[in-house]
Amino acid sequence: MPLAVTLLSLCQALLVSGNILLIAVSPLIGAQLASSTWSTAPVATQWLGLMCATIPASLITARLGRRRGFVLGNLCGLAGAGLAVLALSLQHFGLFLFSTWLVGIGIGFGQLYRFAAMEAAPPEQRERAIGLVMGGGVLAAFFGPWLARTSHTLADTPFLGSFIGLAALYLLALGLLAFIRLPQDTEADRQSSDVPARQLSHIMRQPTFLLAVLSAMVGYGVMNLAMTATPLAMATAGHDFDHVADTIQWHVVAMFLPSFFTGRLTARFGAGTMIVSGCVFLLASLITAQYLSGTTGFFLGLILLGIGWNFTFLPATSLLTTCYQPSEKARTQAANEFLVFTTGAITALLAGPLVSSIGWALLNQWLMPLCLLPIGLLAWRQLALRVRRPQIEES
Repeated sequence: MPLAVTLLSLCQALLVSGNILLIAVSPLIGAQLASSTWSTAPVATQWLGLMCATIPASLITARLGRRRGFVLGNLCGLAGAGLAVLALSLQHFGLFLFSTWLVGIGIGFGQLYRFAAMEAAPPEQRERAIGLVMGGGVLAAFFGPWLARTSHTLADTPFLGSFIGLAALYLLALGLLAFIRLPQDTEADRQSSDVPARQLSHIMRQPTFLLAVLSAMVGYGVMNLAMTATPLAMATAGHDFDHVADTIQWHVVAMFLPSFFTGRLTARFGAGTMIVSGCVFLLASLITAQYLSGTTGFFLGLILLGIGWNFTFLPATSLLTTCYQPSEKARTQAANEFLVFTTGAITALLAGPLVSSIGWALLNQWLMPLCLLPIGLLAWRQLALRVRRPQIEES
């Protein structure tokens, strides 16, 4: 595996570690600077920054190059961490919200690490490359909570040390990026770039594109709603914070640990088969959380949920790369990132109100039909390909 893929995996680990730290401390800071009503506002502005970055990040990295784009994204994250330190020193809630928005922009650029890894690997290793990069989240599942616990008391101002730690993560990522050498366009890519690019609407109507995007949207949407709602449901059921923290931590491990072999399974069995298995895991997680009571139900449900997300999101990314020519790469990836992470943002923000209004049990029931959507679309895609194949052979 090329060195660039390994370094991108470490960058991914640093990115996810920072995300976990933010999830742990941002609501507490929001309650401290404003009120409990606004406690999740910093999380919302972080997701808003991520949404705002999805399209520009793809276009900027296409123009400047992957490495320069990643450097720019990490500089945005570093600036956000620095502003957060200033906001906490001044106890200024509005400035803190702006800082988390900047951090969200940095995260938006970091979401492209997986595409860069696939481009840096030989064609026969691309699925393994994306698995290795996403597998960096396993390290983050343990390092992120440790950093959150140890850094928040480093300074006299509560949680100021957390953002000093976050700034250190971005500085480490910038150091790694200095050693990354990503491949230039090949001769085949340059020749393909001379071919007029298709309209984005035409690309997005392809059955393969629809399957890739819908699978990632369902994986992220179901996972985000269930994961974000679980701490609320566990607290309502009387579970203490340690149980909640352990459940979330092992959920994150289950999200990223399968990445080390998901690529090989995708190469062997195909992206469609893996997406179907991911949907089955998502459905099994909802059924488990619904009907298995106590801590075991929440814990096992989130483990299955993490595996289901992995088996839908990673194969969907691999499938997406078959939908476009090099000249169409930036716009296609931008559309995919915007749709997927907008879904993630909306579902993360809806989790609290939905649990409060309809309850944990009914929420799980509502999510179950969504898990079947990619399976239905896959069947339609297979039918569409069978209809087109005789026409292509005749032409």
